[in-house]
Amino acid sequence: MVQICESEDVIILKGEVSKDHIHMHIEYRRSLSLSYLIKKLKGRSSRKLQVEYPILKHKYLGRHFWGIGYGCWSTGNITDEMINEYLEHHRKSDDSGGNNFIIEK
Repeated sequence: MVQICESEDVIILKGEVSKDHIHMHIEYRRSLSLSYLIKKLKGRSSRKLQVEYPILKHKYLGRHFWGIGYGCWSTGNITDEMINEYLEHHRKSDDSGGNNFIIEK
Protein backbone atom coordinates (compact mmCIF):
# COMPACT_ATOMS: atom_id res chain seq x y z
CA MET A 1 0.00 0.00 0.00
CA VAL A 2 2.79 2.39 0.95
CA GLN A 3 4.72 1.70 -2.28
CA ILE A 4 1.65 2.24 -4.45
CA CYS A 5 0.82 5.50 -2.69
CA GLU A 6 4.41 6.70 -3.08
CA SER A 7 4.39 5.90 -6.80
CA GLU A 8 1.19 7.94 -7.25
CA ASP A 9 2.31 10.89 -5.08
CA VAL A 10 -0.33 10.03 -2.48
CA ILE A 11 0.44 10.94 1.13
CA ILE A 12 -0.79 8.55 3.81
CA LEU A 13 -1.72 10.82 6.70
CA LYS A 14 -2.78 7.91 8.89
CA GLY A 15 -3.62 4.30 8.23
CA GLU A 16 -4.35 0.96 9.81
CA VAL A 17 -4.31 -2.54 8.32
CA SER A 18 -6.37 -5.12 10.21
CA LYS A 19 -6.86 -8.77 9.41
CA ASP A 20 -10.15 -8.09 7.60
CA HIS A 21 -10.10 -4.42 6.53
CA ILE A 22 -7.95 -1.37 5.89
CA HIS A 23 -8.43 2.25 6.93
CA MET A 24 -6.41 4.97 5.20
CA HIS A 25 -6.59 8.73 5.56
CA ILE A 26 -4.85 10.02 2.44
CA GLU A 27 -4.07 13.22 0.64
CA TYR A 28 -3.92 13.09 -3.15
CA ARG A 29 -3.81 15.48 -6.07
CA ARG A 30 -7.11 16.48 -7.65
CA SER A 31 -6.10 15.15 -11.05
CA LEU A 32 -5.89 11.60 -9.65
CA SER A 33 -9.15 9.69 -9.79
CA LEU A 34 -9.96 8.10 -6.44
CA SER A 35 -11.58 5.11 -8.15
CA TYR A 36 -8.37 4.58 -10.18
CA LEU A 37 -6.27 4.70 -7.00
CA ILE A 38 -8.54 2.25 -5.14
CA LYS A 39 -8.52 -0.11 -8.13
CA LYS A 40 -4.73 0.00 -8.20
CA LEU A 41 -4.41 -0.54 -4.43
CA LYS A 42 -6.80 -3.49 -4.47
CA GLY A 43 -5.36 -5.08 -7.61
CA ARG A 44 -1.70 -4.93 -6.68
CA SER A 45 -2.21 -5.94 -3.05
CA SER A 46 -4.42 -8.87 -4.10
CA ARG A 47 -1.80 -10.11 -6.56
CA LYS A 48 1.03 -9.72 -4.05
CA LEU A 49 -0.85 -11.57 -1.30
CA GLN A 50 -1.82 -14.39 -3.65
CA VAL A 51 1.80 -14.80 -4.80
CA GLU A 52 3.09 -14.81 -1.21
CA TYR A 53 0.31 -17.10 0.04
CA PRO A 54 -0.63 -19.55 -2.76
CA ILE A 55 -3.53 -20.98 -0.72
CA LEU A 56 -5.30 -17.65 -1.28
CA LYS A 57 -5.01 -18.05 -5.05
CA HIS A 58 -6.99 -21.28 -4.87
CA LYS A 59 -9.46 -19.98 -2.28
CA TYR A 60 -10.34 -16.87 -4.32
CA LEU A 61 -10.07 -18.35 -7.82
CA GLY A 62 -12.66 -16.56 -9.95
CA ARG A 63 -13.84 -14.43 -7.02
CA HIS A 64 -13.02 -10.99 -5.68
CA PHE A 65 -10.28 -10.94 -3.05
CA TRP A 66 -11.32 -7.53 -1.73
CA GLY A 67 -14.93 -6.46 -1.27
CA ILE A 68 -16.50 -4.54 -4.13
CA GLY A 69 -16.53 -0.79 -3.61
CA TYR A 70 -14.92 1.42 -1.00
CA GLY A 71 -15.88 3.87 1.70
CA CYS A 72 -15.10 7.51 1.21
CA TRP A 73 -15.71 10.59 3.28
CA SER A 74 -15.80 13.98 1.72
CA THR A 75 -14.54 17.13 3.38
CA GLY A 76 -18.03 18.50 4.12
CA ASN A 77 -18.56 18.63 7.89
CA ILE A 78 -15.95 15.99 8.63
CA THR A 79 -12.61 17.36 9.77
CA ASP A 80 -9.16 15.78 9.62
CA GLU A 81 -9.25 15.60 13.39
CA MET A 82 -12.47 13.55 13.28
CA ILE A 83 -10.94 11.08 10.82
CA ASN A 84 -7.73 10.76 12.85
CA GLU A 85 -9.74 10.24 16.03
CA TYR A 86 -11.73 7.51 14.29
CA LEU A 87 -8.51 5.78 13.18
CA GLU A 88 -6.96 6.10 16.65
CA HIS A 89 -10.04 4.38 18.06
CA HIS A 90 -9.09 1.22 16.11
CA ARG A 91 -5.53 1.11 17.40
CA LYS A 92 -4.49 -0.85 20.44
CA SER A 93 -2.84 1.10 23.24
CA ASP A 94 0.59 -0.36 22.42
CA ASP A 95 0.39 0.47 18.69
CA SER A 96 1.33 4.14 18.86
CA GLY A 97 5.09 4.08 18.30
CA GLY A 98 4.83 7.38 16.40
CA ASN A 99 4.04 5.60 13.12
CA ASN A 100 1.12 6.92 11.07
CA PHE A 101 0.57 3.60 9.26
CA ILE A 102 0.35 0.45 11.36
CA ILE A 103 -0.23 -3.20 10.57
CA GLU A 104 -2.24 -5.12 13.13
CA LYS A 105 -0.71 -8.48 14.05
